[in-house]
Amino acid sequence: MDTAPTNTRRFTLDEIRVRGAQALSAFAERRGWSSLTRLPPDQDFLGLLDQRRLPREIWSAREWLEHLRTRTTPTFFAAFADRRLTVEMLSRLWPDRKREVVIAAEKILAGRFDLLGLNDLDFGDPIDWHLDPVSRKRAPLRHWSKLDYLDHQVAGDKKIIWELNRHQYFVTLGNAYWLTDDERFAQAFTSHLLSWMERNPPKLGINWASSLEVAFRAISWLWGIYFFKDSAAMTARVFMPVMKYLYLHARHLETYLSTYFSPNTHLTGEALGLFYIGTLLPEFLEAVRWRETGRSVLLEQLPRHVQPDGVYFEQSSYYHRYTTDFYTHFLILERLNGAPGSPEIPPEVAAKLTSLLDHLMYITRPDGTTPLFGDDDGGRLLMLDRRASNDFRPALATGAALFGRPDYKFVAAKRAEETLWLLGPSGADQFEHLVPEAPAQTSKAFENGGYYVMRDSWSRDANFLLMDCGPHGMANCGHAHADALGFDLSAAGETMLVDPGTYTYTGSADLRDGFRSSTAHNALIVDGQSSSIPGRPFSWRSIAHCQVERWLSRPGFDYFSGSHDGYQRLSAPVKHSRSVLFLKGNYWIFRDAIDTAGHHEYQLRFHCDRGISAQISPSGVRIRGAQAALQLSVFAPNGTWRTESGDVSHCYGEKAPARVCVLNTAATGTFDVITFMIPGAEADLFEIKSRAATGGKVFELIGQSARDLVMIGNVVDVQSPEADGLASDFAWVWARFANDGARLEELVAIAGRNLVLNGDALVQSDQRLQWITAQRDDDQFLIETEAGTRRGRLPVVSVS
Repeated sequence: MDTAPTNTRRFTLDEIRVRGAQALSAFAERRGWSSLTRLPPDQDFLGLLDQRRLPREIWSAREWLEHLRTRTTPTFFAAFADRRLTVEMLSRLWPDRKREVVIAAEKILAGRFDLLGLNDLDFGDPIDWHLDPVSRKRAPLRHWSKLDYLDHQVAGDKKIIWELNRHQYFVTLGNAYWLTDDERFAQAFTSHLLSWMERNPPKLGINWASSLEVAFRAISWLWGIYFFKDSAAMTARVFMPVMKYLYLHARHLETYLSTYFSPNTHLTGEALGLFYIGTLLPEFLEAVRWRETGRSVLLEQLPRHVQPDGVYFEQSSYYHRYTTDFYTHFLILERLNGAPGSPEIPPEVAAKLTSLLDHLMYITRPDGTTPLFGDDDGGRLLMLDRRASNDFRPALATGAALFGRPDYKFVAAKRAEETLWLLGPSGADQFEHLVPEAPAQTSKAFENGGYYVMRDSWSRDANFLLMDCGPHGMANCGHAHADALGFDLSAAGETMLVDPGTYTYTGSADLRDGFRSSTAHNALIVDGQSSSIPGRPFSWRSIAHCQVERWLSRPGFDYFSGSHDGYQRLSAPVKHSRSVLFLKGNYWIFRDAIDTAGHHEYQLRFHCDRGISAQISPSGVRIRGAQAALQLSVFAPNGTWRTESGDVSHCYGEKAPARVCVLNTAATGTFDVITFMIPGAEADLFEIKSRAATGGKVFELIGQSARDLVMIGNVVDVQSPEADGLASDFAWVWARFANDGARLEELVAIAGRNLVLNGDALVQSDQRLQWITAQRDDDQFLIETEAGTRRGRLPVVSVS
C-alpha cells in the first residue's frame, strides 16, 4: 500500500495546517527536541497510566502484566474467550492444521520466511529488519522523514522489508503455541520483539516511514500479546518495552495520519490501528482519545471509500479486500467493547460492509478465486487463514456468520479459520447452521465502480466474465491499471483469460509499468501504446476515461456496451468502443468498434492464466485448460494471430510464465473487429463463417446440434443488415435454428424495430425496442420485451 502525495495545487487551508503540523513534528524529532524519539524511564512511563480506570494501583511492569492476564475487560475476539474450546474446534474442523502450522512455525524459528509471493526468504541471523533479501539492499538507519523509500537504490523493494516488519507471522507462532504448548514458539515471539526494539530505535529507519506499517505492526503485536500473555516467556522485562513501543506507535499514528498524504487504505488502516490500541489498552491516559480518533476517521471515510454500489473507490479488488477486513475487525471490536454512554455504531457501518461483501461475492469466479484488477498489494491485515492470496472467500465465510447470509455461505463454499478466530466457536457454528442459497442474481452491474459481471449460473462449471468500464481510480490513481475495457473470463468453470496482476511496486520500474500498462490486459492496443500512460510508481501521465453506453441483463442474455477516450490523444485520434453480447449457456460475442480518420496498427491481446495452453488454428485460437476449452475466432481486416510469452502474478512478488494470444491488424479509418469466444469441451465448439451481407455483418455458426445466425449492424450508418433471408434494423440479432437449419428455436435482438425472415415479419414494432427475446414452446413462442411477456405464434409478432 503506497501512494504519492496528492497535488499541492489542490491544498486547502486545513491541508496546509495538517501538513504543516506534521512537518513541524518531524523537524522536532530530527533535532531531538521531541520526547517521542526516546523511551521514557519506567516510573515516568507508568505515570502515563490512568490509575482511575484500574482496579488497583499499578507501580511496576510486573503488576501491569498480571493485570493484563487477569482482567475481563476489554474484550478481545471471541476465539480468546476459551482457549481450550477454540483449540478443540480448530483441531476437529481442520485436522491437518496442527501439522501444517508447526511446520510453518519451525521454519520461522529457523529464520526462514514466506512473505507475499516469495518463499524461504533469509533476513540473516540475527534478523536484519532493514534488509531487502532479494536485492540485498539495506535501508539506512536515518530519520524516517528523510528516507526516499520509493527509490530502489535506497531500499530495494521496501514492500518486502515492510512485510517482515508487520510481524503478522506472530499469528502463526501463536497458533503453534496454542496447539502444542511448546514454549519455543513463545520464546521466538519475545526474542523477535526484543530484537526489533533494539534495532529500530524510535523514529529511525524505514519501519517508521509509513504510518500504515506502524498500524499493522501494532495490531500484530496486540494479537501476539493475547496469544502469549500467559506464557513463561512473557516476562516483565519483555512486557514493559513492548508497552512503551505501543505507546509510541499510537502517538506516531495520531500525529502522522495520512489525512492528506494517502487518504485511502493508508488512512483507514492507520485509524484501525489507533482504534485497536485505544480499545485494547485502556490503561493509558490517552487511550480514549486514540480510540475515538480511530473510530471517527473510520466512520468519516466509510461513505467516501465505499461507493454506493459497494465498490472500493481505488478500483482495486485487492484493496477492496483490505477495506472489507478493516471494517469487519472494526465492527466486531466495536460491538464487543462499545463504551457505556458513547454513541452506538451507526447502522451504515453494517450496511456498507455488506455492500463490500456483496461485491466480493459477485466477482468471485466459479473456481473460487477473485480477479486481481488494479494493484495487488499481496499483504493482509492479518494472516488468519492460509488460503491463496487471490482467494477472498474467507471474508465471505466470516460475513456469512456475522450477518446470517446464506448467499455468502454458498459462494464461500466451506468454513474458514478466519471465522473461528474473529467470531469464536459460536461464530463457526453459526456458519455451519446456515443453509446455503445461491445469490439472487447471476449477472450484476456495479455502475459506480464500472464493473459488469456476466455469469450464466452459480454452478462450479459456470461461464463468467468481468468487464471493466469504470473510473481509472481516485486522486492520483496510485493503484489503478491501464485496464479500460479489459475483462477477465472463465470458461466452463475454469479461469482462462486474466488480468496478469501486479508483481512489484518499486522492485523494477520496467516490470512495474509492464504489469500495469494496457499491453498486460485483455484490451485493444493502438500503435503499441497504453490507453493510460504510467508516470512514477504511483501516478499517471495520461488517464483514459470510460463511458458506459448500455447494460442489459435478462435470464437468457447480457449485453454491455462502453467506450474510452485513452487514444484520443493520438495525432489521428481514435475512439474505441467495446460491446459484448453474452448468450447465457452458449458463448460471448465481442465487437470492438474503431472510430478514426487515420491509419493505425492494432492489437487485440488475450492473456491466458498460468497452466493454460493456446494453439493457433485456421479458425482462430484454441485455448485449453485442465477441464475446459475456449475457442477464439476473430474477424478483422487482414488480421494475423501469434502467441507470445508473458507472465502472470497471482500474488505480489511472484510471477509465472503464461501464454498471450495476440491478433494484429492495421487499417485506415473506421472499422470493427468481431470476436467469438465459445467455451466448453471440444464437442461444444462451432464452425464459424462470415456470410456475405449488406449494411452490416452476418455470421453463421454450425455446431453439433444447432445452427446460429448472428447479425451485427454497421459502426457508423444505420443501414439494415440483410443476409440469408434475414433482414433487420436491430443493432444485434442472434437466431438459433434446429440442426435442420430451418426451424427457429430462439431469438435475441437488441435495439431495433423490425426483423424479417424469408419475407415474413418476425418483429414489427412502431417504437424502437431496447430488446426482445423469443423461445420456442411447441408451436408457440414465449416472447419478452421491456414492456412485458406474452405467448404467441410466429412468423408475426406485433408490438406497439
